[in-house]
Amino acid sequence: MDELIVIGGGLAGAEAAWQAAVRGVKVWLYEMRPRVQTGAHIGGNLAELVCSNSLGSNLVDRASGLLKAELRRLGSMVLECADQASVPAGRALAVDRQNFSERVTDRILRHPNIHLVREEVKEIPEKPVVIASGPLTSPNLSDAIAEWLGRDHLYFFDAIAPIVLAETVDMDIAFRGSRYEQSGQSDGDYINCPMNQDQYAEFVTALAAAERIKLKDFEIGVESEVRAGFGNFFEGCLPIEVLALRSPQALAFGPLRPIGLTDPKTGKRPYANVQLRQDNLAGSLYNLVGFQTNLTYPEQKRVFGMIPGLDRAEFVRFGQMHRNTFIYSPDILKETLQSHFREDCFFAGQIIGVEGYVGNIATGLVAGWNAARVLKGQQALILPRSTMIGALCSYIVNAAAHDFQPMKANYGLLPILEDNHIRGQRERASAMSRRALARLDEFILENPMDFV
Repeated sequence: MDELIVIGGGLAGAEAAWQAAVRGVKVWLYEMRPRVQTGAHIGGNLAELVCSNSLGSNLVDRASGLLKAELRRLGSMVLECADQASVPAGRALAVDRQNFSERVTDRILRHPNIHLVREEVKEIPEKPVVIASGPLTSPNLSDAIAEWLGRDHLYFFDAIAPIVLAETVDMDIAFRGSRYEQSGQSDGDYINCPMNQDQYAEFVTALAAAERIKLKDFEIGVESEVRAGFGNFFEGCLPIEVLALRSPQALAFGPLRPIGLTDPKTGKRPYANVQLRQDNLAGSLYNLVGFQTNLTYPEQKRVFGMIPGLDRAEFVRFGQMHRNTFIYSPDILKETLQSHFREDCFFAGQIIGVEGYVGNIATGLVAGWNAARVLKGQQALILPRSTMIGALCSYIVNAAAHDFQPMKANYGLLPILEDNHIRGQRERASAMSRRALARLDEFILENPMDFV
């Protein structure tokens, strides 16, 4: 039986291992946790979510929703587990973190073609391999990758949001509701903490002046990356205090935007609004949406306690910042996610510069699927660029290397529509989604032996 090594048991690694295994390949899946921790993860289960518990919109006329629709058509195991572990989140797919990771771990352990090895990989294997070690790749493996590729990594920093105990939120102030909710619908999947203009101004002032955590030892190479006290952050996941420093109104037009919400106690839209999203199936834990942070723990307690309804909230997890590591994919990878340097070496997940949970799953699927094809003497396939998965892979390998930054799914990656009479943004998105799914269905019919 053909054999494949997969390094990393995150979203991409688990999906890659599964896709190769169901195609008759014996997979050795290496995950160093819990024997070697990353500085950001907590447990040892596979596919542990670190940042948010949301996988984005389920609506097919949204980029994230289209990406999920494609993955469901392609038989993604990890997304299937996410669907099974979902918690209420309006039109988005959010999961109970523990239930989700347990489901993925169980599926991997029960597959007869997958052998899970709890060891750190310190060198690049000479055998066929998918490297999906993630943004927190161990220093040993990072050094090996850098030495092999002949260039430095691209570093930037990411941050995770805090979680509070739901029963400690003051519901005399907060209210339940989802954006644009119609009367007569459910009580809403989010807890909302409304702010008036004075409360917002006081909060932003305190947030901008709050003390931040000094960088940890595992943020290797960090000192050369720090610029003006901000660090080299990715724009899509900025710590909330960095946003507050940019502009007094940045939060009101960003994570605290009140659009589509009405405070039932006043009958009016708040000046600003903090949303809390359910984090577990029991509904006992809620995370602060968009509140990735690097404030010290006492400062998080003090400043976030200024949010109306959270003055007595109990924080079961505080936010933190960690390093993310990426390769220069435009110089290294093909659209098949093979390395230019070795036909039997694939990369997948955040380490290649894909942003977002679902993007990680998608690249894991492509890498595992193509690795199986190469092992069986077949040609690796490229998904159509009119699909969101194909467009993401195309962007990663064709982006300008001098300013390469991680990219999440968005309609700007897709080819423009031939019908230029479609004007509205949502109409264009819907048309692009219909085209993508139709082309994907054709692709599946053209390659029937690859889908099991």
